[in-house]
Amino acid sequence: MTAADVAEQQGRPWNRQRLRSTNERLLLDRLRAAGAASRAQLARETGLSKPTVSSALAALEAAGLVHEVGTHAPERGRTAVLYAPDPAAGHVLGVDVGRGWLRVAVADLDGAVVARSDVRNRARSSGAMADLVVATARQVVAGSGVAPQEVVHAVVGTPGVYDEKQRRVRYAMHLPGWGRAGLFDRMREELGVPLEVHNDANLAALGEYTYGVGAASRLFAYILIGTGLGMGVVSEGRLFTGAHGLAGEIGFLPWPGQQKPERLEDAVSGVAVVETARRFGMSGQLTAKAVFDAARQGNEAAVKAVQLEGERIAHTVAAAAAVLDPDLVVLGGGVGHSVDLLLKPVRDNLRALTPLRPKVVPSRLGEDAVLLGAVATALGTARDVVFERRSATS
Repeated sequence: MTAADVAEQQGRPWNRQRLRSTNERLLLDRLRAAGAASRAQLARETGLSKPTVSSALAALEAAGLVHEVGTHAPERGRTAVLYAPDPAAGHVLGVDVGRGWLRVAVADLDGAVVARSDVRNRARSSGAMADLVVATARQVVAGSGVAPQEVVHAVVGTPGVYDEKQRRVRYAMHLPGWGRAGLFDRMREELGVPLEVHNDANLAALGEYTYGVGAASRLFAYILIGTGLGMGVVSEGRLFTGAHGLAGEIGFLPWPGQQKPERLEDAVSGVAVVETARRFGMSGQLTAKAVFDAARQGNEAAVKAVQLEGERIAHTVAAAAAVLDPDLVVLGGGVGHSVDLLLKPVRDNLRALTPLRPKVVPSRLGEDAVLLGAVATALGTARDVVFERRSATS
């Protein structure tokens, strides 16, 4: 099918300028997907003529979208120049807003992080938190050596679900006031960058699919266990979010509590680990990390708390397995740091609970999963924006 046929099917007028743009985008996508290549190699793989490839590459190079990265000397014939996308043609901003930490990164169009900052989230109000996001993002951009106008898109990961119509986050239970309308509009305006907002567990799942252990999976579930509980589901490389963006909000599932019915999030989270450890006799200023560290040293109360948490996570995995039939379940979030202690009780309890036993593994990205998912999501838009911008001015 020719470029003219494609344009006609899509209801767009065909002309030579559009044909040139289509050819340039075809070559750029090929270079991004499969790596550096020569003119002759690109002509063979795309079906375009060598003169067309040469013309398109020249235009891409003039626009700053590709650059020479070396040469290839075959056994016979001339030495060929190799081309690859120029990662410095544009940049993106990724932001992970958590109750304990704010993580911000600037990445180039290859997804390589060129600057980042992790700061304690000590904000006492939603307004102060928005100010912290803006200030930290500006600081990271300034420290990256990238001109602010070269940052073309930003993605923020946050607990809860962003309501586009009401322009606010819903269900962010652990970030008081974060559901106030207008906060993200304000951040967009002050940063001067188009900004998307996504659920943190969904971004973690995309990060793990792009950069971590989920890449070869047909359908996998990422269970984010931290201050709260969430799940992201990636099927055939695409995020599944449901009819209203609420798919994966497993923290709202009912759970039989000691005194009254609770939510699953009340049983499976860092807070739950601490409460369970106290119930078994631990005292003092406890954190989930302190409980897991004590369990490694053989503290009886801590060991019991970790075993119970493993049992509860197994129930979570069993529910996901019954509904989704994933081939892989990834455990991540703050509690994921201690997955070495949790994997055995999770797997043992899973065998007792259900015949459905997906492979359960720890996150490869750890606490960077949300941030890298934000980067990966921002790149999807930024690459299009950079191509359109630079092609129009070249």
